[in-house]
Formats: sequence, C-alpha cells, structure tokens
Amino acid sequence: MNLNPPSFSRFRHDGLELAFFDEGNPSGEPVLLIHGFASSATVNWVHPGWLKTLGDAGYRVIAIDNRGHGRSDKPHDPARYRPPLMADDAAALLDHLGIPYAHVMGYSMGARITAFLALAHPNRVRSVVFGGLGLGMVDGVGDWDPIASALLAPSLDDVSHERGRMFRAFADQTKSDRQALAACIMTSRELLTASEMSRIDAPALVAVGTTDDLAGSPQALAELMPHARAVDIPGRDHMLSVGDRVFKKAVLEFYSEFDGR
Repeated sequence: MNLNPPSFSRFRHDGLELAFFDEGNPSGEPVLLIHGFASSATVNWVHPGWLKTLGDAGYRVIAIDNRGHGRSDKPHDPARYRPPLMADDAAALLDHLGIPYAHVMGYSMGARITAFLALAHPNRVRSVVFGGLGLGMVDGVGDWDPIASALLAPSLDDVSHERGRMFRAFADQTKSDRQALAACIMTSRELLTASEMSRIDAPALVAVGTTDDLAGSPQALAELMPHARAVDIPGRDHMLSVGDRVFKKAVLEFYSEFDGR
C-alpha cells in the first residue's frame, strides 16, 4: 500500500494561503475530506489509508489542510479559527476547483467544520460523514482549556493533564505550530444547537469508536437529523478510529447508495 503524501497545491482565501491535494479519479464523484485538530490532510487521510481506499473505489479525493495546520498558513489570532470561517475555506476550495457540490467527510474538529459547511452552504454538500464526533457536536466534549496550556508549555515534561499530554505529544510528533494550535483550540469548539443539527437534511453518517471518550453518542447525534444513521467502530478510541476498516467499509457502503443518482 502506497501511503506516501501526494502533491499539494495552494489557493488563497480570506487572506490566507491554504494547501490541498486533489487525487484519485478526476472524473469520479468528488469527496472533500476535512481533518481534525492538530492533524493534517496527510496525517488524517493519507497515512490511515483513506486516500487509497476512496481512490481505489473510483472517487475524486480532495483534502484541505485547515488554516493553522499542515502546509497552510498559520495565523496566531484565535478569532481566525471560528468554525464558520474554516467551513468557508472548504467552500472556497470547491469554488477554486470548479466543483458545484461534493460528499464531505470530516473527522473530529473536521466533523464540526463539515456541519457548519452543511448549514451555511447546503447546496454544496451531497452528503456528510461525521467521524469521531457524536453528540459532543451539541453538548460539548469536556474541558479543553488545558489543551491550550499544554500546547504552550515549554516541553511535554511540564504537562500533567492527561488529555493535554496526548495532544501536546501529537503536536510535537507532527511538528505543528503549537501557538497556532493553541489559538485554534480556543475558538474552534463552537457548538451547534439541536435545532441547527435538525436543519442538516443531507444524507448523513455518524461514526464513533466505542471507546472514544471525547465524541459523545453517535446515535444521539444521528437522531437529531432527518436523514442520518450511526455506526459504532468497535473497540477503537478517538485516535485509532480514523483508519479503522469498519469505518471505511461503512463509508463505502454509504457512498454506494448514491451511485447512479
């Protein structure tokens, strides 16, 4: 399996240079992938095999490096990381590529961005997949303020908060701009109301690991939307769910329902 990073291109939006890749079958159904916090298009979608899985299935696979992440510009102002702004980045990428609408899949923070995209630009979204985020989309996912402190600490040795240590270690591993990530985590957790979720009428799949203690119930989130279903990813936590074969199989089956439509 070739999991090497593909070639990235760049486009400008909202005063920022944003990076993306556009791979797979150029004449296939487009799937836009939006990664999670402290990750990147490569870490979230290439290394776990999603680019290969979707490309082999005949899809055009597009993935953005969210602002503050990967190869994209990294402002240090928390006001630049509100989810509606990042959702507009995704819509602008579709504009840049001349794509009228796409299947959109987001993981964790990317799932939240996908929800904001579906609300602000419903005509651009053929379907949505929310990975790694269930009812936490509405109820919140606990206290994340220690994450910002952990990211700004002099070193991992100075961090005692368990979740803070996890994300600091991940940020160090991916050689991320920790100041940009700290700014992002301060403002990117904007919640949606149950009423807002009920307005997302695109077909939806919600997939969460059964040992994920961050996401909240996928069933409870799916019940808020008119055309949604939930999938449990057995025995997987927040970090390990993203590349799981159950998750991939569920997404391919979900997308197959659109064939010929």
